[in-house]
Amino acid sequence: MQEKFISLLYPNEDSQSFHSYRDNLPDISDAVCDELGLTDLFALKSCSLSDFFTEDIDVIRYRQSTLNDILNIPELKSTLSEVHPILDDIQQLRRLDMESSNSGDSYLYSITEIELYVSCIDMLKRGFEPIRDRIKSPAFTTLADFVIELAGSEYYAELNKKLSALASRVHEVKSVTIGVNLDRELRPSYAGVISVNAEQFKSGKVLDKILRLSFKNDAMTCISELSPLGKGQSDNKQEALVAAFHSAIEDVFKSSVKGWRSIVGEYVLDNTDFLLRLLPEIEFVSKAADLTKRLSEHPGCNMVMPTLHPIEDKVFRALEIFNPRVALAIDDEIVTNDFEFDDNARIYVLTGPNRGGKSVITVAVGAAVAFCMLGLPVPAKAADISPVDGIYTHFPEGADDTIDKGRLGEECARLREIFDGATENSLVLLDESLSSTGAYEAAYIASEILTGFAVMRTRGIFSTHLHELAARVPEINEKSRELGGIQIDTLVAGIEEGKRSFKIVRAKPDGKSYARDIADKYGLSFESIMAKANSRKGDAQ
Repeated sequence: MQEKFISLLYPNEDSQSFHSYRDNLPDISDAVCDELGLTDLFALKSCSLSDFFTEDIDVIRYRQSTLNDILNIPELKSTLSEVHPILDDIQQLRRLDMESSNSGDSYLYSITEIELYVSCIDMLKRGFEPIRDRIKSPAFTTLADFVIELAGSEYYAELNKKLSALASRVHEVKSVTIGVNLDRELRPSYAGVISVNAEQFKSGKVLDKILRLSFKNDAMTCISELSPLGKGQSDNKQEALVAAFHSAIEDVFKSSVKGWRSIVGEYVLDNTDFLLRLLPEIEFVSKAADLTKRLSEHPGCNMVMPTLHPIEDKVFRALEIFNPRVALAIDDEIVTNDFEFDDNARIYVLTGPNRGGKSVITVAVGAAVAFCMLGLPVPAKAADISPVDGIYTHFPEGADDTIDKGRLGEECARLREIFDGATENSLVLLDESLSSTGAYEAAYIASEILTGFAVMRTRGIFSTHLHELAARVPEINEKSRELGGIQIDTLVAGIEEGKRSFKIVRAKPDGKSYARDIADKYGLSFESIMAKANSRKGDAQ
């Protein structure tokens, strides 16, 4: 039976081949995935999340269809969950086979691999047949039809029949009788197989055998206690026994397994390879479905397939967006926000109090774009998104905000790397960048950086405690206009009645109001201090 192209993530072989080259993928590194919290959220084992990003809208739509099926058909997810560990075992067997230099071991690995392959096909057939008419995605339609056809073929039936007979013969082997010749110094010199037995040897004592006079009728009872292979034996004895065992296994399987493997091996390995190629994809879509379900069930959270727009349109508009990592870290209902890049602002300077939600919304925007480019529902109630050619992050590496020339130099070097990689179709996320220097120096360098990004026409967020930087936005916009760049605007993480609301609003920052609200909250406003001072003065009198 001729194998078909099957992929859960790519619509055709050319697309899969194109995405197999790292240079063709969007520039979203493992480090960026870490900073956006995606690595921990997906917790992939057999692959890297950065391998799956795409800016191809057709590929994204193909994956959206795949995810819709797995989200809407619970039995599909259950079937994949059952098959996944078996494919892991096949992959492990392949590795052991490659590392083994013994042909007897290789025969056993071959038999076990074929058994696992057959169990995979049977499991997929049992899972797909009852739900075939509910499957809509091209990916699962192709996979289901191929598996059902394969499992019903004459060749597959013959394969099962031969495998059953061979496995029965192999599994009946319980022990091997080995003859060992000794030299004049009683050292093992030659060894060979006497018999292959369907029962195991038992421990015994020579006196018992003499008293029972049952040497011929009790060939499976040893004249001494059985001991683990290698225990208390010299290196020479161990080598002789191991060599004899391997020789026995090879003799047992040489005539049947070796010949049989050559006949069906190519067929089975081709089909096993087809399943192994799906292993990373199966893990990815399974983890993605689990994550989507967990997030959609969290209080106040929605997950939605985004409406896609061409990359050159640079669209990002999301209603009730939230940070998925934060959502899963708390039990309470999460605060959501609306966020949009528009013609009046492709870059935002986001200010507000510490722990007011600046970092949370910055990561939320990056995560939404990343989810979209993986072909998944995004953490929002509604979303319109264009893919990007890269996501670049510059997040704080430590909590030290003191003046440190070494750290400032490191920050500037990292920012220069972003400039070297980013384009007008990229997304740049800066969180408390340049916090290692004083406010004046930081605001100056940051204004130069923002002007550069504005002239590059890239999208981005600069989350900062620097209110001086927000004050320079009109100056930056004037310079950007002269150089043909885009506009920058300001966002504010709000405080309501002295409490952090975690709501992000498009407004000009007012650092004094933040300070006044916080001072009121902790009883440090001028009125509170004077009232307390007058009270104490009265008590003293």
